Amino acid sequence: MGIEYDSVVDHRIDDVWDWHTRRGAMRRLVPPWQPMTVVREADSLADGVAVLGLPGGMRWVARHDPSSYVERSRFVDELSSQGPPSWPPRVIGGWRHTHTFTAVDGRTRVHDQVDTAVPAAMLHSTFVYRHRQLTDDLAAHRRAAEAGAKAMTVAITGASGLVGSALAAFLRTGGHRVIELVRRTPGGEDERQWNPQSPAPGLLDGVDAVVHLAGASIAGRFTDSHRAAIRDSRIEPTRLLATAAASADGGPRVFVSASAIGYYGFDRGDEQLTEDSTRGDGFLADVVTDWEAATTPAADAGLRVVLVRTGIVQAAAGGTLRLLRPLFAAGLGGRLGSGRQWLSWIGLDDVLDIYHRALYDDRLSGPVNAVGPQPVRNSEYTEELARVLHRPAVLPVPSLGPRLLLGSQGARELAEASQRVVPAKLFAAGHPFRHSDVADALAHQLGRE
Repeated sequence: MGIEYDSVVDHRIDDVWDWHTRRGAMRRLVPPWQPMTVVREADSLADGVAVLGLPGGMRWVARHDPSSYVERSRFVDELSSQGPPSWPPRVIGGWRHTHTFTAVDGRTRVHDQVDTAVPAAMLHSTFVYRHRQLTDDLAAHRRAAEAGAKAMTVAITGASGLVGSALAAFLRTGGHRVIELVRRTPGGEDERQWNPQSPAPGLLDGVDAVVHLAGASIAGRFTDSHRAAIRDSRIEPTRLLATAAASADGGPRVFVSASAIGYYGFDRGDEQLTEDSTRGDGFLADVVTDWEAATTPAADAGLRVVLVRTGIVQAAAGGTLRLLRPLFAAGLGGRLGSGRQWLSWIGLDDVLDIYHRALYDDRLSGPVNAVGPQPVRNSEYTEELARVLHRPAVLPVPSLGPRLLLGSQGARELAEASQRVVPAKLFAAGHPFRHSDVADALAHQLGRE
């Protein structure tokens, strides 16, 4: 029972160890397909306590064992108790996880040993995922260092969302300080209260860069109120935040704002769309055009502005994949309509790398297409998703289904949208993608590598 898993990563042991000590590491290692969230990370690998949230309000409490700790070589955590919510997980009997790091000719052997009654077959995919996350994150941070990037203080809006929470964790493991701009009362020195309709003076003082991710979800039926929420949560708040960035004391040099490939319209046929392509038609194209224009105060003040036009993010914990996964796992998935429409996808971790690069690479400015290198048709996507899950995909979804859920406009601009977008600027910059094809992105997110 239990598992032993190791790999050799092409990074110095000090870098590997430091990555594990930083806030955000645990969030980067929890597999997205598992029903758990990080409630609290350990303050110390020597004797700290980490808490994971489980379904039904249960808690997994991992207590680090000081007697087994060896600086820059080993730390151990054990399943423990901390009140009634933590009792149910103890039904597995025990869990002792030993993390060992050994220098090997300038590289590092990472060895995980878990002593538990849980069979190794149930744990294997978790450790494949963890080791790849570690390797890929360290590679991204090394590329930044080799490009001359230094530790930054980065302010993020939307830091509790799918992309924002992952980006905050990723940046922290790289040694950056992240200040989350929150609407509630701040809970510590790394939070500042942000009123989207009236940013406080000094909100962005002392900040090196801003990443603006906040905005109401576009998913839903395109009623008047939903359309208003989409616009109102983006355009004026972006303009006010860009103005605050422009006037901050010792403020940011870079303003990175979320955007979307909706700019290109909902159907451009087989046309290959780059950042130089003209805007398209539709409600979302109108919104994105005004959303991007709202960053003008920052650009006029001399800040480098990057507009991250994001495609369909592949993430097991959110977005369309979270909705499709149970259908396809039950064998009820299939192409939408004709299946000929183009899908410009992007893996979640590749989105993080693009935002990260936008912070330090002066060659990136204006719109940047955050999409994978190979867009696919809807029929190809559904075939790959079914293959990764080892299920058939033989039940095509008629157009009537999305129209009943989203209305005619929502179906046309969301479910049935066809956009063949390529990341031309990233290609020109020689940017490496973690996931070069959609099958790899899906397998990584769903624990099927």
